Amino acid sequence: MNAGMPNMGDMPIQVPIDDPNADTEWNDILRAKGIIPERPPSPTKAFEEAVQEAVQEAFKERFDYVPTDRLAELQEEFDDLDDDGEDAELIARILAQRKAEMIAQQSAPHGMVYGITKADYASDVTEASKKYPVLLHLKSNNDANVESRLLTQLFREAAPTFRDIKFCEIIGNKCIENYPESNCPTILVYKDGEVLKNLIKLGEMRGTDTRIRDFQQWMVRLGLIGKKDQRLIGRDDDEDSDEDWEDKPRRGFTKQVRKQNRYDDDDDDDDDWE
Repeated sequence: MNAGMPNMGDMPIQVPIDDPNADTEWNDILRAKGIIPERPPSPTKAFEEAVQEAVQEAFKERFDYVPTDRLAELQEEFDDLDDDGEDAELIARILAQRKAEMIAQQSAPHGMVYGITKADYASDVTEASKKYPVLLHLKSNNDANVESRLLTQLFREAAPTFRDIKFCEIIGNKCIENYPESNCPTILVYKDGEVLKNLIKLGEMRGTDTRIRDFQQWMVRLGLIGKKDQRLIGRDDDEDSDEDWEDKPRRGFTKQVRKQNRYDDDDDDDDDWE
């Protein structure tokens, strides 16, 4: 062989490749030999997982609008369905979660407004707030204080509904020496043993025009109540309101749920609860 001739065995072989990313048997052979690189991970799996997560969240959000007093009825309807698919499993799990939340709310230890003393402040308010949120009304001893009388009424209306929140009250200057009458009513909000909010007067709501709906929204903004909490829905249906509540029909995921899971209640827009 001529010394100047190249060794053909050392020369790279040009393999014809139409599309190195194509999913073909020929490309699989070339990848196994290390001739072409492995295919990049397909986004399909990640996309499918993201879609499934979004679907599950949509399922859950729609069931968030089902009133607690309809859960048992929906459960019976669902049990009658002949459906063993993934949707059925998801619906069953969501219904079970909602029922557990309802039971927890109904078995909460409160439901009334507690009058406290200064001596019991640490145990009845600070320590208690490590288990559940506590709202304390530093109230006026003067019947002419309209806002204080109004807040007393709002506490009494809210307490039986939101049993997982402890509502307390004490005359301001009996709790804090020389506490000014001009600061009454004051709401002290405790959570996890700390003061979360200190509200003097009701200007942050609507002053003397504050209604239970305003008070609920205020608690939602503080994170004491979820904005989709079913106890908020329909609370003011019997009250006149200057604002229209947006009608929001809620669709379910079975024929029965789609047919019956609709509301004519004038729900306010979700933004009102943020």
